[in-house]
Amino acid sequence: MAQSEEKFEHFPPIADVVDKTHTGDEDISARPLEEIESLCMQCEEQGVTRMMLTSIPFFREVIVMSFRCEHCGYSNNEIQSAGKIRSEGSIYTVKVLNRGDLDRQLIRSEACSINIPEFQLVLPPTRGQLTTVEGLLRDIVADLSAQQPLRRIQDENAYTKIQEIIDGLKEIIADDEDEGKDKREKRERLNDDPVARAITVTLDDPSGNSFLEFVGSMSDLKWNMRTYERSLEQNQQLGLAPPAEDAEGQIADGADQGAGGLDEEVFEFPGICSRCGRPLVTRMKRVSIPYFKDTLIMSTNCDNCGYRDNEIKSGAAISEHGKKITLKVQDRDDLSRDILKSDTSGLSIPEIDLVLHPGTLGGRFTTLEGILDQVYEELTEKVFNTGDSGVVDVDDRAEFQEFLRKLKQVKNAEIPFTLILDDPMANSHVQNLYAPDPDPNMEIVTYERTWQQNEDLGLNDMNVESYGGDDKKDGSAES
Repeated sequence: MAQSEEKFEHFPPIADVVDKTHTGDEDISARPLEEIESLCMQCEEQGVTRMMLTSIPFFREVIVMSFRCEHCGYSNNEIQSAGKIRSEGSIYTVKVLNRGDLDRQLIRSEACSINIPEFQLVLPPTRGQLTTVEGLLRDIVADLSAQQPLRRIQDENAYTKIQEIIDGLKEIIADDEDEGKDKREKRERLNDDPVARAITVTLDDPSGNSFLEFVGSMSDLKWNMRTYERSLEQNQQLGLAPPAEDAEGQIADGADQGAGGLDEEVFEFPGICSRCGRPLVTRMKRVSIPYFKDTLIMSTNCDNCGYRDNEIKSGAAISEHGKKITLKVQDRDDLSRDILKSDTSGLSIPEIDLVLHPGTLGGRFTTLEGILDQVYEELTEKVFNTGDSGVVDVDDRAEFQEFLRKLKQVKNAEIPFTLILDDPMANSHVQNLYAPDPDPNMEIVTYERTWQQNEDLGLNDMNVESYGGDDKKDGSAES
């Protein structure tokens, strides 16, 4: 009990901190801030660093630091997480469609990278920051504009490309010359108006210490968050694993143990990129899935244009029967099940009328949460797309948004649902958490394929028996 009270005193909610700050305007000692004199790196005079301990709702405890030099006017702010390192990384995505989305609060840790795909803009990890989406875009414009006069002289091509990004961001934040208008009135008038250009802002933080605000609740259709397991390289960058030099011995030992098996070998063969025509390398590896069969995972990456593709194929014989898997999902633990969806399998969730026909998404080897995230992201692109492929009709858009809301509840396991995989080739698989015993929440049914299914799969015209029949007939005729 004493420990929780102490934690509350050290990290009060940010609203309480603001109230105490206003109350302590007359008495500086009453403010919930720590002030320390520190050296200004611009003019080398003494400035003031202020530190505040607080907790942000729906996030965690943080330390907010602000520096200001009264001599040269230089100011700076930074935010650091005061909690423990999360066991998983996190990715936050928000669609910026109107000016109200620019006011979303954004917390960026020193390990977080930011991606704005519409401008092909990636911001590498830097110092921690507490700002808004609009503040982030203004910082990008200021940083890119700083060296533009020099770039114009040294590299005009780079200057032109960067200037296009600057002009595009200025359109979004409406950084125009109407300074004479009342800013508050202007903000109220434009708060629900669409921005000049819709963008997507993605925060990828391996430490899990970044945050992007949602509006209303976590069912916000323009907001999405998912977690993932960190790779070894990411753990090394965060200092959670030994450097690569120290781990070489362990990797070599592991390679010696698995060197004798075919499953440990990665095959590489050259190819041509279908997008840019440059040479690339496709990698293939055989993976044995427990209580299922061997599969082939193929991955293609182009270093020139960034094109990426992966595919899953069965490494075993064609099954004589089809297979239908029905899984009843009760909680978030079921979302971590491994799932192999082949390119011949259909996927459906009856509770929300979701039906994916065979061939949709191709072959995928991921988790149940991962495949639902991919379905949600692709459908979200469709409903918010303003081009010919978007949902134009107002009623259709409203109905589609309601469907996305239900899909988001499903992918977060907020409601129970039923997942059905129907694969006539029996090449799909869902992890059995009770293996080798039967899973009480999963039903597997095998069935005879219809003639039409065999025809669609090209099996009716396939001859797999009596290859030597013609030879025998020729021999008997000669005799």
